[in-house]
Amino acid sequence: MFESYIGKRSTPTRNAVERGAVRKFAEAIGDPHPLYVDEDTGKSSFYGGNIAPPTFPRVFNYGSIEGFHLPNVGLIHGEQSFHYERPLKVGETIQCYTEIKDYYEREGTGGKLGFLVIDDVGEDSRGERIFTSQAIVIITEEVRKRLSK
Repeated sequence: MFESYIGKRSTPTRNAVERGAVRKFAEAIGDPHPLYVDEDTGKSSFYGGNIAPPTFPRVFNYGSIEGFHLPNVGLIHGEQSFHYERPLKVGETIQCYTEIKDYYEREGTGGKLGFLVIDDVGEDSRGERIFTSQAIVIITEEVRKRLSK
Protein backbone atom coordinates (compact mmCIF):
# COMPACT_ATOMS: atom_id res chain seq x y z
CA MET A 1 0.00 0.00 0.00
CA PHE A 2 2.81 2.47 0.83
CA GLU A 3 5.78 0.58 -0.63
CA SER A 4 6.24 3.18 -3.38
CA TYR A 5 6.95 5.85 -0.73
CA ILE A 6 9.84 4.03 0.94
CA GLY A 7 12.92 6.25 0.76
CA LYS A 8 11.00 9.43 -0.09
CA ARG A 9 11.69 12.58 1.92
CA SER A 10 9.97 15.87 2.46
CA THR A 11 11.66 19.15 1.59
CA PRO A 12 13.51 20.38 4.74
CA THR A 13 11.62 22.98 6.76
CA ARG A 14 13.10 25.55 9.15
CA ASN A 15 12.03 25.38 12.81
CA ALA A 16 13.04 27.58 15.72
CA VAL A 17 13.61 26.19 19.20
CA GLU A 18 11.86 29.10 20.90
CA ARG A 19 12.21 29.75 24.63
CA GLY A 20 8.47 30.33 25.14
CA ALA A 21 7.51 27.19 23.26
CA VAL A 22 10.03 25.12 25.26
CA ARG A 23 8.65 26.53 28.52
CA LYS A 24 5.03 25.76 27.53
CA PHE A 25 5.96 22.28 26.35
CA ALA A 26 7.86 21.51 29.58
CA GLU A 27 4.89 22.67 31.64
CA ALA A 28 2.44 20.68 29.47
CA ILE A 29 4.36 17.43 29.98
CA GLY A 30 4.76 18.14 33.70
CA ASP A 31 8.55 18.49 33.59
CA PRO A 32 9.54 22.14 34.14
CA HIS A 33 13.17 21.14 34.84
CA PRO A 34 15.33 24.25 35.42
CA LEU A 35 17.59 23.20 32.53
CA TYR A 36 14.59 23.70 30.23
CA VAL A 37 13.08 26.86 31.72
CA ASP A 38 15.51 28.78 33.95
CA GLU A 39 18.01 30.97 32.06
CA ASP A 40 20.56 31.13 34.90
CA THR A 41 20.54 27.34 35.29
CA GLY A 42 21.01 26.98 31.54
CA LYS A 43 23.91 29.45 31.40
CA SER A 44 25.76 27.72 34.23
CA SER A 45 25.14 24.22 32.83
CA PHE A 46 27.46 22.02 30.78
CA TYR A 47 25.50 23.13 27.68
CA GLY A 48 26.00 26.86 28.25
CA GLY A 49 22.29 27.53 27.77
CA ASN A 50 18.86 26.02 28.07
CA ILE A 51 17.95 22.87 26.19
CA ALA A 52 14.60 21.43 25.08
CA PRO A 53 12.97 18.33 26.59
CA PRO A 54 13.77 15.14 24.63
CA THR A 55 10.27 14.81 23.14
CA PHE A 56 10.08 18.49 22.07
CA PRO A 57 10.64 17.63 18.35
CA ARG A 58 7.01 16.45 18.23
CA VAL A 59 6.00 20.12 17.79
CA PHE A 60 8.16 20.77 14.71
CA ASN A 61 6.99 21.02 11.13
CA TYR A 62 8.67 18.35 8.99
CA GLY A 63 7.15 19.32 5.66
CA SER A 64 5.18 16.95 3.48
CA ILE A 65 5.95 14.27 0.95
CA GLU A 66 4.23 14.85 -2.36
CA GLY A 67 1.22 12.54 -2.78
CA PHE A 68 1.60 10.99 0.68
CA HIS A 69 -1.43 11.41 2.92
CA LEU A 70 -2.65 9.62 6.03
CA PRO A 71 -6.14 10.04 7.50
CA ASN A 72 -6.57 12.06 10.69
CA VAL A 73 -8.52 9.27 12.40
CA GLY A 74 -8.27 5.51 12.76
CA LEU A 75 -4.49 5.17 12.91
CA ILE A 76 -2.74 3.51 15.85
CA HIS A 77 0.43 5.04 17.27
CA GLY A 78 2.49 1.87 17.62
CA GLU A 79 5.87 3.05 18.84
CA GLN A 80 8.13 6.08 18.95
CA SER A 81 11.79 6.53 19.82
CA PHE A 82 14.22 9.46 19.89
CA HIS A 83 17.96 9.31 19.25
CA TYR A 84 20.11 12.37 19.91
CA GLU A 85 23.59 13.28 18.75
CA ARG A 86 23.38 16.33 21.04
CA PRO A 87 20.61 18.24 22.85
CA LEU A 88 18.42 20.81 21.13
CA LYS A 89 19.49 24.25 22.29
CA VAL A 90 16.98 26.98 23.02
CA GLY A 91 17.40 29.77 20.48
CA GLU A 92 18.74 27.72 17.59
CA THR A 93 17.04 27.26 14.23
CA ILE A 94 17.13 23.81 12.67
CA GLN A 95 16.12 22.12 9.44
CA CYS A 96 13.64 19.23 9.75
CA TYR A 97 12.42 16.65 7.27
CA THR A 98 10.51 13.39 7.34
CA GLU A 99 11.42 10.19 5.50
CA ILE A 100 9.44 7.01 4.90
CA LYS A 101 11.80 4.25 6.00
CA ASP A 102 9.69 1.10 5.60
CA TYR A 103 6.24 -0.35 5.11
CA TYR A 104 5.20 -3.92 5.76
CA GLU A 105 2.00 -5.84 6.43
CA ARG A 106 1.02 -8.58 8.85
CA GLU A 107 -2.16 -10.55 9.34
CA GLY A 108 -3.97 -9.69 12.58
CA THR A 109 -7.10 -10.98 14.27
CA GLY A 110 -9.13 -8.13 12.75
CA GLY A 111 -7.63 -8.39 9.28
CA LYS A 112 -4.46 -7.19 7.63
CA LEU A 113 -2.45 -4.53 9.44
CA GLY A 114 0.00 -2.14 7.79
CA PHE A 115 3.10 -0.92 9.63
CA LEU A 116 4.52 2.36 8.39
CA VAL A 117 7.98 3.34 9.69
CA ILE A 118 8.63 7.09 9.56
CA ASP A 119 11.80 8.96 10.56
CA ASP A 120 11.67 12.63 11.49
CA VAL A 121 15.11 14.24 11.37
CA GLY A 122 16.50 17.52 12.68
CA GLU A 123 19.80 19.00 11.46
CA ASP A 124 21.75 22.11 12.41
CA SER A 125 22.71 24.91 10.00
CA ARG A 126 25.80 22.94 8.90
CA GLY A 127 23.66 19.93 7.95
CA GLU A 128 24.81 17.86 10.94
CA ARG A 129 22.18 15.63 12.48
CA ILE A 130 20.92 16.58 15.93
CA PHE A 131 18.18 13.99 16.38
CA THR A 132 16.15 11.28 14.71
CA SER A 133 12.68 10.40 15.90
CA GLN A 134 11.28 7.15 14.57
CA ALA A 135 7.57 6.35 14.69
CA ILE A 136 5.69 3.23 13.71
CA VAL A 137 2.13 3.93 12.62
CA ILE A 138 -0.24 0.97 12.48
CA ILE A 139 -2.85 1.10 9.75
CA THR A 140 -5.88 -1.04 10.53
CA GLU A 141 -7.94 -2.99 8.00
CA GLU A 142 -10.71 -0.39 8.23
CA VAL A 143 -8.31 2.46 7.42
CA ARG A 144 -6.73 0.41 4.64
CA LYS A 145 -10.17 0.00 3.06
CA ARG A 146 -10.87 3.74 3.22
CA LEU A 147 -7.47 4.58 1.71
CA SER A 148 -7.88 2.17 -1.19
CA LYS A 149 -11.16 3.73 -2.38
